[in-house]
Amino acid sequence: MYGKACAPEYQGELSAELGVNSSYEDVLSAASRALAEAGTALDRSRAALAVAEANRRLGRVEDARAAWRESYRSARDAGDESAMAWALWSGGTLARQCGTLALARRLLTWSVALAARGDDRLAHGYSLAGLAETGRIQGDYAAVAELHEQLLEQGRAHGEARHMVWAMSGIAQMHRNQGDYAKALDLFEESVRIATEADDARGRAWSLRGVADVLSLRGASDRALALLAEAEVICRAMNLAGALAYNHKMRGNILYRAGWYEAARVTYGIALDEFTAMHEKRGAALARLGLAKSRARLGRPERETLAELDELDEEFARIGLKEARETVVAFRAELRSGRAASPARSAA
Repeated sequence: MYGKACAPEYQGELSAELGVNSSYEDVLSAASRALAEAGTALDRSRAALAVAEANRRLGRVEDARAAWRESYRSARDAGDESAMAWALWSGGTLARQCGTLALARRLLTWSVALAARGDDRLAHGYSLAGLAETGRIQGDYAAVAELHEQLLEQGRAHGEARHMVWAMSGIAQMHRNQGDYAKALDLFEESVRIATEADDARGRAWSLRGVADVLSLRGASDRALALLAEAEVICRAMNLAGALAYNHKMRGNILYRAGWYEAARVTYGIALDEFTAMHEKRGAALARLGLAKSRARLGRPERETLAELDELDEEFARIGLKEARETVVAFRAELRSGRAASPARSAA
């Protein structure tokens, strides 16, 4: 069993005012006010943490970076290891969002240790979840598969819906990437159900994206696009800049798979602009790959596409994205075999 989703990153006086579905502009306003009025170092740390998280999710990277560091410094001044752990969790999550995965792992590992010393179960769980997601993004399944399962069991044991949705979605993504679409779909749909029943709109939006991805891989493009449209409404209502950009990138993926290459090209371009605006290097590189593939299908000269693929391969290597590099290798082989020049279909 589980209860309604909560948002433990909003602490102190903010915990009574803000919830998991609060608009991030509202979070930023309330947290900024609390920061200006903070009377103790711990109060400053808690308020700055919420400022950092609101800015991160709104795509305001520099403001988020300054705020999580302020949160950490204030927590250190207060001598509170739990608050220090939360600040480092925020910093590690931001680093992962920006594509600096090695830094993300360092900060999140440090956060895990401080949360354990501070006996903060929630901070410990969130930090472990962050480490698991970082490893999954890098394709390091052997290292993080068990950790995802442990987090799922912890979520079930303590009735924490957000933990369950995060862990289940991560496990589903690994099954999807390894070709077990049936298992992935079951898990993504269960994540949607739990997020819906727990009133976790953000978790529902991310889980719907996963369902749409798998349905597209199984040929149900129209249904997949409808689910993404539903998720986009949530993203816009909550000002989820990062989730919206990834929603658009997934829309590009689905259009591309369906053979609607011009529509895919336009959509990848929208996602690239969104990722670039929020300094999200991983998402920007993935959107560029989608653009390169779409343009190749639309007749772009092979030498230009190959040159861009070489650039992207270097970027994926720098970030540490194993599966993206494998996609580059596969598409390069398609180009050289002459199979990438395909007629476009109408998206009408």
